[in-house]
Amino acid sequence: MSSRGHFVKAVLLRIHSVVGLALGLVMAVVGLTGATMAFEDEIVAALNAGLEKVEPREAPALTPDQLIARLPSPYNLDKVSGVTMSSDRAAAVHLRFARSGGGARPSSLYVDPHDGRVLGVPRGEDFFATVRKLHRWLLLSGDGNGYGRTITGTTALCLLAMLITGLVLRWPRRSRSARAWLKPELALRGRGFQRSLHAVVGTWVLPVYFVFTLTGLWYSFEWYKDGAKWLLARPAATAAPMQKKAPRAAAAPEAASPGFDRAWATFLHEQGTHYATAQLTLQAGTVVRVRSWSPDASLESVRDEFRIDAASGRLMVSDIYADKTFGERVLAAVLDIHRGSVLGWPGRLAFMIAAALMPLFVVTGVLLYLSRRRLRRPAPLPQGRLAPGE
Repeated sequence: MSSRGHFVKAVLLRIHSVVGLALGLVMAVVGLTGATMAFEDEIVAALNAGLEKVEPREAPALTPDQLIARLPSPYNLDKVSGVTMSSDRAAAVHLRFARSGGGARPSSLYVDPHDGRVLGVPRGEDFFATVRKLHRWLLLSGDGNGYGRTITGTTALCLLAMLITGLVLRWPRRSRSARAWLKPELALRGRGFQRSLHAVVGTWVLPVYFVFTLTGLWYSFEWYKDGAKWLLARPAATAAPMQKKAPRAAAAPEAASPGFDRAWATFLHEQGTHYATAQLTLQAGTVVRVRSWSPDASLESVRDEFRIDAASGRLMVSDIYADKTFGERVLAAVLDIHRGSVLGWPGRLAFMIAAALMPLFVVTGVLLYLSRRRLRRPAPLPQGRLAPGE
Protein backbone atom coordinates (compact mmCIF):
# COMPACT_ATOMS: atom_id res chain seq x y z
CA MET A 1 0.00 0.00 0.00
CA SER A 2 1.29 3.47 -0.88
CA SER A 3 2.14 6.08 1.74
CA ARG A 4 -0.98 8.00 0.70
CA GLY A 5 -3.13 4.93 1.32
CA HIS A 6 -1.57 4.45 4.74
CA PHE A 7 -2.29 8.09 5.58
CA VAL A 8 -5.94 7.83 4.50
CA LYS A 9 -6.47 4.68 6.52
CA ALA A 10 -4.79 6.26 9.54
CA VAL A 11 -7.17 9.22 9.32
CA LEU A 12 -10.21 6.93 8.95
CA LEU A 13 -9.09 4.83 11.89
CA ARG A 14 -8.74 7.97 14.01
CA ILE A 15 -12.26 9.10 13.04
CA HIS A 16 -13.65 5.63 13.70
CA SER A 17 -12.00 5.46 17.12
CA VAL A 18 -12.78 8.99 18.33
CA VAL A 19 -16.44 8.79 17.35
CA GLY A 20 -16.80 5.38 18.95
CA LEU A 21 -15.19 6.51 22.20
CA ALA A 22 -17.27 9.70 22.34
CA LEU A 23 -20.67 8.13 21.68
CA GLY A 24 -20.14 4.46 22.54
CA LEU A 25 -22.23 4.60 25.71
CA VAL A 26 -25.18 6.19 23.91
CA MET A 27 -24.94 3.59 21.14
CA ALA A 28 -24.92 0.77 23.68
CA VAL A 29 -28.00 2.17 25.45
CA VAL A 30 -29.89 2.66 22.19
CA GLY A 31 -28.96 -0.85 21.03
CA LEU A 32 -30.01 -2.61 24.24
CA THR A 33 -33.29 -0.72 24.52
CA GLY A 34 -34.07 -1.41 20.88
CA ALA A 35 -33.48 -5.12 21.43
CA THR A 36 -35.74 -5.02 24.49
CA MET A 37 -38.62 -3.62 22.42
CA ALA A 38 -38.24 -6.07 19.52
CA PHE A 39 -41.07 -8.32 20.68
CA GLU A 40 -42.95 -5.79 22.80
CA ASP A 41 -46.35 -6.52 21.22
CA GLU A 42 -46.10 -10.24 21.88
CA ILE A 43 -44.86 -9.75 25.45
CA VAL A 44 -47.59 -7.26 26.34
CA ALA A 45 -50.25 -9.47 24.75
CA ALA A 46 -49.04 -12.46 26.78
CA LEU A 47 -48.99 -10.46 30.01
CA ASN A 48 -52.52 -9.17 29.43
CA ALA A 49 -54.17 -12.21 27.87
CA GLY A 50 -56.81 -12.22 30.58
CA LEU A 51 -57.61 -8.52 30.20
CA GLU A 52 -57.86 -8.23 26.44
CA LYS A 53 -60.71 -10.72 26.09
CA VAL A 54 -64.32 -10.55 27.29
CA GLU A 55 -67.36 -12.78 27.03
CA PRO A 56 -68.93 -12.06 23.62
CA ARG A 57 -72.56 -10.96 23.63
CA GLU A 58 -75.22 -10.42 21.02
CA ALA A 59 -76.07 -6.95 22.29
CA PRO A 60 -74.39 -4.12 20.34
CA ALA A 61 -71.27 -2.63 21.84
CA LEU A 62 -71.34 0.79 23.44
CA THR A 63 -70.03 3.80 21.55
CA PRO A 64 -66.75 5.41 22.68
CA ASP A 65 -68.50 8.28 24.50
CA GLN A 66 -70.89 5.89 26.23
CA LEU A 67 -67.94 3.84 27.47
CA ILE A 68 -66.18 6.94 28.76
CA ALA A 69 -69.34 8.12 30.53
CA ARG A 70 -69.55 4.84 32.44
CA LEU A 71 -66.05 5.05 33.87
CA PRO A 72 -66.09 5.12 37.69
CA SER A 73 -65.39 8.46 39.38
CA PRO A 74 -61.64 7.94 40.06
CA TYR A 75 -61.01 7.73 36.32
CA ASN A 76 -63.28 10.61 35.35
CA LEU A 77 -60.67 13.00 36.73
CA ASP A 78 -58.43 12.29 33.74
CA LYS A 79 -59.36 13.18 30.21
CA VAL A 80 -59.52 10.28 27.78
CA SER A 81 -57.31 10.98 24.77
CA GLY A 82 -57.55 7.71 22.90
CA VAL A 83 -59.89 4.78 22.35
CA THR A 84 -59.01 1.53 20.58
CA MET A 85 -62.08 -0.33 19.33
CA SER A 86 -62.28 -3.76 17.72
CA SER A 87 -64.76 -5.46 15.42
CA ASP A 88 -64.25 -8.64 17.49
CA ARG A 89 -67.06 -8.92 20.04
CA ALA A 90 -64.71 -10.77 22.38
CA ALA A 91 -62.05 -8.02 22.39
CA ALA A 92 -61.82 -5.44 25.18
CA VAL A 93 -61.67 -1.72 24.50
CA HIS A 94 -58.41 0.05 25.33
CA LEU A 95 -58.67 3.58 26.78
CA ARG A 96 -55.70 5.96 26.99
CA PHE A 97 -55.52 9.20 28.97
CA ALA A 98 -54.00 12.61 28.26
CA ARG A 99 -50.90 13.72 30.09
CA SER A 100 -51.29 15.62 33.32
CA GLY A 101 -49.93 19.12 33.88
CA GLY A 102 -46.61 17.66 35.01
CA GLY A 103 -46.21 15.68 31.79
CA ALA A 104 -46.97 12.26 33.30
CA ARG A 105 -49.45 10.03 31.50
CA PRO A 106 -51.87 8.01 33.67
CA SER A 107 -51.99 4.27 33.07
CA SER A 108 -54.41 3.16 30.40
CA LEU A 109 -57.36 0.84 31.00
CA TYR A 110 -59.08 -2.13 29.44
CA VAL A 111 -62.88 -1.94 29.63
CA ASP A 112 -65.72 -4.23 28.60
CA PRO A 113 -67.21 -2.91 25.33
CA HIS A 114 -70.73 -4.01 26.33
CA ASP A 115 -71.15 -2.46 29.77
CA GLY A 116 -68.08 -0.27 30.34
CA ARG A 117 -66.85 -2.38 33.25
CA VAL A 118 -63.17 -1.71 34.03
CA LEU A 119 -61.14 -4.88 33.46
CA GLY A 120 -57.78 -3.62 34.69
CA VAL A 121 -54.57 -1.76 33.92
CA PRO A 122 -52.30 -3.29 31.24
CA ARG A 123 -49.22 -4.97 32.66
CA GLY A 124 -45.86 -4.07 31.15
CA GLU A 125 -47.12 -0.81 29.64
CA ASP A 126 -45.21 1.54 31.94
CA PHE A 127 -42.01 -0.50 31.59
CA PHE A 128 -41.99 -0.39 27.81
CA ALA A 129 -42.98 3.30 27.82
CA THR A 130 -39.86 4.04 29.89
CA VAL A 131 -37.68 1.86 27.64
CA ARG A 132 -39.06 3.67 24.58
CA LYS A 133 -38.27 7.08 26.06
CA LEU A 134 -34.76 5.89 26.87
CA HIS A 135 -34.32 4.57 23.34
CA ARG A 136 -35.58 7.70 21.60
CA TRP A 137 -34.73 10.55 23.97
CA LEU A 138 -32.43 9.10 26.66
CA LEU A 139 -35.07 10.02 29.29
CA LEU A 140 -34.10 13.69 28.94
CA SER A 141 -36.67 16.39 29.60
CA GLY A 142 -38.83 17.55 26.73
CA ASP A 143 -39.11 14.10 25.17
CA GLY A 144 -39.35 14.55 21.40
CA ASN A 145 -39.09 18.34 21.72
CA GLY A 146 -35.98 18.27 23.91
CA TYR A 147 -32.25 17.68 23.54
CA GLY A 148 -32.56 13.91 23.73
CA ARG A 149 -33.92 13.67 20.20
CA THR A 150 -31.01 15.75 18.88
CA ILE A 151 -28.46 13.61 20.73
CA THR A 152 -29.83 10.31 19.44
CA GLY A 153 -30.11 11.74 15.93
CA THR A 154 -26.53 12.98 16.02
CA THR A 155 -25.47 9.57 17.33
CA ALA A 156 -27.19 7.95 14.34
CA LEU A 157 -25.28 10.22 11.95
CA CYS A 158 -22.02 9.38 13.71
CA LEU A 159 -22.85 5.67 13.57
CA LEU A 160 -23.31 6.03 9.83
CA ALA A 161 -19.82 7.55 9.63
CA MET A 162 -18.45 4.67 11.72
CA LEU A 163 -20.06 2.10 9.44
CA ILE A 164 -18.56 3.69 6.34
CA THR A 165 -15.08 4.10 7.84
CA GLY A 166 -15.22 0.59 9.27
CA LEU A 167 -16.15 -0.83 5.87
CA VAL A 168 -13.25 0.98 4.18
CA LEU A 169 -10.80 -0.14 6.86
CA ARG A 170 -12.11 -3.69 6.57
CA TRP A 171 -11.98 -3.84 2.75
CA PRO A 172 -9.68 -6.70 1.62
CA ARG A 173 -6.52 -5.89 -0.30
CA ARG A 174 -6.94 -9.03 -2.38
CA SER A 175 -10.15 -10.70 -3.45
CA ARG A 176 -9.06 -14.06 -2.07
CA SER A 177 -8.80 -12.59 1.43
CA ALA A 178 -12.56 -11.79 1.44
CA ARG A 179 -13.20 -15.21 3.04
CA ALA A 180 -11.68 -13.88 6.25
CA TRP A 181 -14.54 -11.35 6.50
CA LEU A 182 -16.98 -13.94 7.78
CA LYS A 183 -14.73 -16.24 9.80
CA PRO A 184 -13.53 -15.08 13.21
CA GLU A 185 -10.15 -16.29 14.43
CA LEU A 186 -11.25 -17.94 17.64
CA ALA A 187 -7.80 -19.40 18.29
CA LEU A 188 -6.28 -15.98 18.79
CA ARG A 189 -5.83 -14.40 22.19
CA GLY A 190 -5.68 -10.87 23.49
CA ARG A 191 -5.66 -8.04 20.97
CA GLY A 192 -5.81 -10.37 17.97
CA PHE A 193 -8.98 -12.03 19.23
CA GLN A 194 -10.57 -8.67 20.09
CA ARG A 195 -9.79 -7.29 16.64
CA SER A 196 -11.13 -10.40 14.88
CA LEU A 197 -14.33 -10.35 16.94
CA HIS A 198 -14.86 -6.62 16.39
CA ALA A 199 -14.28 -6.81 12.65
CA VAL A 200 -15.99 -10.10 11.75
CA VAL A 201 -19.12 -9.69 13.88
CA GLY A 202 -19.27 -6.10 12.67
CA THR A 203 -19.35 -7.40 9.12
CA TRP A 204 -22.24 -9.71 9.94
CA VAL A 205 -24.42 -6.92 11.33
CA LEU A 206 -23.28 -4.16 8.98
CA PRO A 207 -26.36 -4.31 6.68
CA VAL A 208 -28.71 -4.29 9.69
CA TYR A 209 -26.93 -1.30 11.23
CA PHE A 210 -27.25 0.59 7.96
CA VAL A 211 -31.01 -0.04 8.09
CA PHE A 212 -31.14 1.00 11.75
CA THR A 213 -29.36 4.24 10.98
CA LEU A 214 -31.15 5.27 7.80
CA THR A 215 -34.59 4.61 9.30
CA GLY A 216 -33.75 5.97 12.75
CA LEU A 217 -32.84 9.37 11.26
CA TRP A 218 -36.49 9.64 10.14
CA TYR A 219 -37.50 10.17 13.77
CA SER A 220 -34.71 12.61 14.61
CA PHE A 221 -34.50 15.28 11.93
CA GLU A 222 -37.28 17.02 10.02
CA TRP A 223 -34.92 17.83 7.13
CA TYR A 224 -34.25 14.12 6.70
CA LYS A 225 -37.96 13.28 6.77
CA ASP A 226 -38.78 16.06 4.29
CA GLY A 227 -36.04 14.86 1.96
CA ALA A 228 -37.32 11.27 2.07
CA LYS A 229 -40.84 12.47 1.31
CA TRP A 230 -39.59 14.59 -1.58
CA LEU A 231 -37.75 11.58 -2.98
CA LEU A 232 -40.39 8.87 -2.52
CA ALA A 233 -43.82 10.50 -2.23
CA ARG A 234 -46.00 12.17 -4.84
CA PRO A 235 -46.09 15.99 -4.73
CA ALA A 236 -49.82 15.89 -3.98
CA ALA A 237 -49.16 13.71 -0.91
CA THR A 238 -46.59 16.15 0.51
CA ALA A 239 -48.49 19.31 -0.40
CA ALA A 240 -51.18 18.63 2.22
CA PRO A 241 -49.49 16.60 4.93
CA MET A 242 -51.33 15.01 7.79
CA GLN A 243 -51.57 17.29 10.81
CA LYS A 244 -48.42 17.26 12.88
CA LYS A 245 -48.43 16.70 16.59
CA ALA A 246 -48.36 20.01 18.42
CA PRO A 247 -45.62 20.66 21.01
CA ARG A 248 -46.65 19.90 24.54
CA ALA A 249 -47.73 23.01 26.39
CA ALA A 250 -48.42 23.78 30.00
CA ALA A 251 -51.73 22.65 31.39
CA ALA A 252 -54.58 25.08 30.80
CA PRO A 253 -58.18 25.17 31.96
CA GLU A 254 -59.93 22.44 30.03
CA ALA A 255 -62.99 23.03 27.92
CA ALA A 256 -65.61 20.40 27.48
CA SER A 257 -64.29 17.46 25.50
CA PRO A 258 -65.77 17.26 21.99
CA GLY A 259 -66.06 13.49 22.34
CA PHE A 260 -65.46 10.66 19.90
CA ASP A 261 -68.94 9.57 18.78
CA ARG A 262 -69.29 11.82 15.74
CA ALA A 263 -65.86 10.85 14.50
CA TRP A 264 -66.66 7.20 15.20
CA ALA A 265 -69.90 7.42 13.18
CA THR A 266 -68.05 9.03 10.26
CA PHE A 267 -65.38 6.34 10.37
CA LEU A 268 -67.98 3.55 10.33
CA HIS A 269 -69.67 5.25 7.36
CA GLU A 270 -66.34 5.23 5.50
CA GLN A 271 -65.09 1.77 6.50
CA GLY A 272 -68.20 -0.17 7.40
CA THR A 273 -67.15 -3.52 8.81
CA HIS A 274 -63.91 -3.72 6.80
CA TYR A 275 -61.67 -3.24 9.81
CA ALA A 276 -60.30 -5.37 12.63
CA THR A 277 -59.01 -2.64 14.94
CA ALA A 278 -59.56 1.12 14.98
CA GLN A 279 -57.52 3.52 17.11
CA LEU A 280 -59.10 6.93 17.78
CA THR A 281 -56.84 9.67 19.15
CA LEU A 282 -57.98 13.16 20.10
CA GLN A 283 -55.43 15.65 18.83
CA ALA A 284 -55.04 19.43 18.99
CA GLY A 285 -58.31 21.27 18.87
CA THR A 286 -61.23 19.03 17.98
CA VAL A 287 -59.50 16.77 15.45
CA VAL A 288 -59.71 13.02 15.90
CA ARG A 289 -57.13 10.87 14.14
CA VAL A 290 -58.43 7.41 13.30
CA ARG A 291 -56.08 4.61 12.30
CA SER A 292 -57.64 1.33 11.18
CA TRP A 293 -56.19 -2.07 10.35
CA SER A 294 -57.91 -4.68 8.20
CA PRO A 295 -58.23 -8.29 9.40
CA ASP A 296 -55.47 -9.43 7.02
CA ALA A 297 -52.97 -6.66 7.87
CA SER A 298 -49.68 -8.28 8.86
CA LEU A 299 -47.73 -5.08 9.54
CA GLU A 300 -48.38 -2.04 11.70
CA SER A 301 -47.87 0.21 8.67
CA VAL A 302 -50.61 -1.46 6.59
CA ARG A 303 -53.39 0.81 7.78
CA ASP A 304 -55.82 3.48 6.65
CA GLU A 305 -55.78 6.86 8.36
CA PHE A 306 -58.39 9.59 8.70
CA ARG A 307 -58.64 13.06 10.22
CA ILE A 308 -62.19 13.85 11.35
CA ASP A 309 -63.61 16.94 13.01
CA ALA A 310 -64.95 15.75 16.35
CA ALA A 311 -67.52 18.52 16.71
CA SER A 312 -69.21 18.10 13.31
CA GLY A 313 -68.08 14.65 12.19
CA ARG A 314 -66.76 16.11 8.92
CA LEU A 315 -64.09 14.04 7.20
CA MET A 316 -61.09 16.33 6.76
CA VAL A 317 -58.37 14.04 5.39
CA SER A 318 -58.30 10.38 4.35
CA ASP A 319 -55.15 8.41 3.67
CA ILE A 320 -56.00 4.98 2.24
CA TYR A 321 -53.18 2.45 2.15
CA ALA A 322 -54.39 0.82 -1.07
CA ASP A 323 -54.04 4.18 -2.87
CA LYS A 324 -50.39 4.69 -1.88
CA THR A 325 -47.58 4.37 -4.38
CA PHE A 326 -44.65 2.04 -3.70
CA GLY A 327 -42.56 4.93 -2.40
CA GLU A 328 -45.33 6.09 -0.08
CA ARG A 329 -45.73 2.57 1.27
CA VAL A 330 -42.00 2.51 2.00
CA LEU A 331 -42.37 5.77 3.94
CA ALA A 332 -45.35 4.40 5.84
CA ALA A 333 -43.34 1.29 6.74
CA VAL A 334 -40.32 3.10 8.22
CA LEU A 335 -40.99 1.71 11.70
CA ASP A 336 -41.58 -1.81 10.39
CA ILE A 337 -38.32 -1.60 8.41
CA HIS A 338 -36.49 -0.21 11.44
CA ARG A 339 -37.66 -3.17 13.55
CA GLY A 340 -37.16 -5.81 10.85
CA SER A 341 -40.89 -6.60 10.85
CA VAL A 342 -41.03 -6.50 7.05
CA LEU A 343 -39.10 -9.80 7.12
CA GLY A 344 -41.50 -11.48 9.55
CA TRP A 345 -40.50 -12.80 12.96
CA PRO A 346 -37.13 -14.11 11.67
CA GLY A 347 -36.27 -10.56 10.63
CA ARG A 348 -37.30 -9.17 13.99
CA LEU A 349 -35.20 -11.80 15.74
CA ALA A 350 -32.17 -11.00 13.58
CA PHE A 351 -32.59 -7.26 14.18
CA MET A 352 -32.98 -7.86 17.92
CA ILE A 353 -29.74 -9.86 18.07
CA ALA A 354 -27.91 -7.21 16.03
CA ALA A 355 -29.13 -4.45 18.36
CA ALA A 356 -28.17 -6.45 21.45
CA LEU A 357 -24.63 -6.84 20.06
CA MET A 358 -23.97 -3.11 20.09
CA PRO A 359 -22.26 -3.18 23.53
CA LEU A 360 -19.86 -5.82 22.14
CA PHE A 361 -18.45 -3.31 19.65
CA VAL A 362 -18.22 -0.64 22.32
CA VAL A 363 -16.23 -2.90 24.66
CA THR A 364 -13.94 -4.39 22.00
CA GLY A 365 -13.45 -0.96 20.44
CA VAL A 366 -12.30 0.52 23.75
CA LEU A 367 -9.97 -2.42 24.37
CA LEU A 368 -8.44 -2.09 20.91
CA TYR A 369 -7.94 1.63 21.40
CA LEU A 370 -6.19 1.11 24.73
CA SER A 371 -3.96 -1.62 23.28
CA ARG A 372 -2.95 0.66 20.38
CA ARG A 373 -2.03 3.35 22.90
CA ARG A 374 0.19 0.92 24.75
CA LEU A 375 1.88 -0.23 21.54
CA ARG A 376 2.64 3.35 20.52
CA ARG A 377 4.42 4.21 23.75
CA PRO A 378 8.17 4.38 23.25
CA ALA A 379 10.05 1.60 25.00
CA PRO A 380 12.07 2.80 27.98
CA LEU A 381 15.79 3.08 27.32
CA PRO A 382 17.88 0.37 29.00
CA GLN A 383 19.62 1.67 32.07
CA GLY A 384 22.76 -0.18 33.04
CA ARG A 385 24.71 0.26 36.23
CA LEU A 386 27.68 2.55 36.04
CA ALA A 387 30.98 1.28 37.34
CA PRO A 388 32.70 3.36 40.01
CA GLY A 389 34.46 6.32 38.47
CA GLU A 390 32.36 6.34 35.27
